[in-house]
Amino acid sequence: MNIAVVLAGGSGSRMGMVDRPKQFIEIYGKPVIIHTLETFEINEKIDAICVVCVKEWQDQLAIWLKEYDIRKVRWITDAGSSRQGSSMNALKAIENDCGPDDNVIIHDAARPLVSQRIINENIEKVNEFGACDTVVPAHDTIIRSVDGETLENIPARKELYMGQTPQSFKYSIIRKAYDDYYALPEDKRPEMTDDCGLALHSGIKISLAMGDKLNMKITTMEDLLLVKSIVRTGR
Repeated sequence: MNIAVVLAGGSGSRMGMVDRPKQFIEIYGKPVIIHTLETFEINEKIDAICVVCVKEWQDQLAIWLKEYDIRKVRWITDAGSSRQGSSMNALKAIENDCGPDDNVIIHDAARPLVSQRIINENIEKVNEFGACDTVVPAHDTIIRSVDGETLENIPARKELYMGQTPQSFKYSIIRKAYDDYYALPEDKRPEMTDDCGLALHSGIKISLAMGDKLNMKITTMEDLLLVKSIVRTGR
């Protein structure tokens, strides 16, 4: 079974949103999260969807699911206080219906332009390797600075990629990584920005699926304008 986990717990603070998180902004009359869910809904390989949602928006989400005929959502669970907390809540929500070899495809609700190719390649890679990250090559030179004021070094660009989502795993693999993480004392847990970082910390080998530039995350107002223009052109 292939289960999509759509993380919709962001606050939109970096966009300066006051009345709603970014994943609930409308793009041409349709909320961002619905654009994202529809992509997984129409994918023939996705069997079910779990949405990790800000608690105060769950009733509205349920209304939208009916309005837009999203039928694969089987679980709606609370967002955590961190990315790790949200993913763990999803893993707990699906545990009774998910076997150890089932696939969990974790995706940001604020990436509404994920393609069918990317989803399918994630499933293929996780079936082969057990864990997969979606990436695009870094075309710009990446500068490393420790103090934020002076250049420390310039890593070799051919070795660098930009991480996207989905990030996909066999359930047993990512669940063990999270159980190991939360077994650590709170002050000993390393800071992680995504699921692959946590899996890598547990010694899991992660394969790469190729993303694309259009699979962007809406983080700033500029990102939103770009996504709107792409949607308008029929992408």
